[in-house]
Amino acid sequence: MTDTNSYSAGTPCWVETLQPDPDAAVAFYSELMGWTFDEAGRGGYRIARLDGRRVAGIGQAPAMLDRGAWVTYVLVADLDQTVTAIRDAAGSVLAGPMEGRDGERTAIFTDPSGVAFGVRQGSIPTVADVVDAPNAWQMSALHTPDLMGAETFYAKVFGWRLEAATGSGISLWRLTGSTRRASDSTLPDDVVAVATRADPASGIPPHWAVNIQVDDADDLAARVVELGGTVIMPPTNTPGFRNALLADPSGGVLAISQVVKSTV
Repeated sequence: MTDTNSYSAGTPCWVETLQPDPDAAVAFYSELMGWTFDEAGRGGYRIARLDGRRVAGIGQAPAMLDRGAWVTYVLVADLDQTVTAIRDAAGSVLAGPMEGRDGERTAIFTDPSGVAFGVRQGSIPTVADVVDAPNAWQMSALHTPDLMGAETFYAKVFGWRLEAATGSGISLWRLTGSTRRASDSTLPDDVVAVATRADPASGIPPHWAVNIQVDDADDLAARVVELGGTVIMPPTNTPGFRNALLADPSGGVLAISQVVKSTV
């Protein structure tokens, strides 16, 4: 488990799901993950907590979004400069900048492949208080048909470097100075996210996937169905993990991973 009360600029810092019916999503995720929720804030936004610590948010989906969606946010020092950098790198602004509480500012963008992500700025921004723990955010993964283009874009905007992970089929996003994964001995300290090439023929659009760590992937996948969600990809073993891909009742897609410790 990593207590992460501070994040360096350029580091993914928060995840939230935008939902057509936030109240229904609160009921679903409280049952599924054991999260408790703060009272609704501006616009009905709700903070999810695990043992009292912030782990995620649930907000109202805009009218153009007819299903649930998970969004990953990156912390930046200057949102206006980031807007300029994203436009210069052929990205687009979807929403914002929006003013939040305590001077926090947020915006949602797309990269050149159309993948949506969020950015936030503030002296006391809303960030995940705990990661890399069961029922908390583990990491986000970019699925894109254009890894080279993504490497150029995210390097220009956030200073990330892309490095292939030998034998895994994924690449690692690394940021000098970050200790986002300091508690995980299987990854270098400066890994802030991962990436994989998405096959355009698969029919799955490019996206940033949010991955939640769980104790038992099979049990949680079964409970998703009981609660009205669906299993898109059943639990499958990969080196070090047992992974599954799920959807909540409104269609919001969420990845889960159970850490599988080697018996050797």
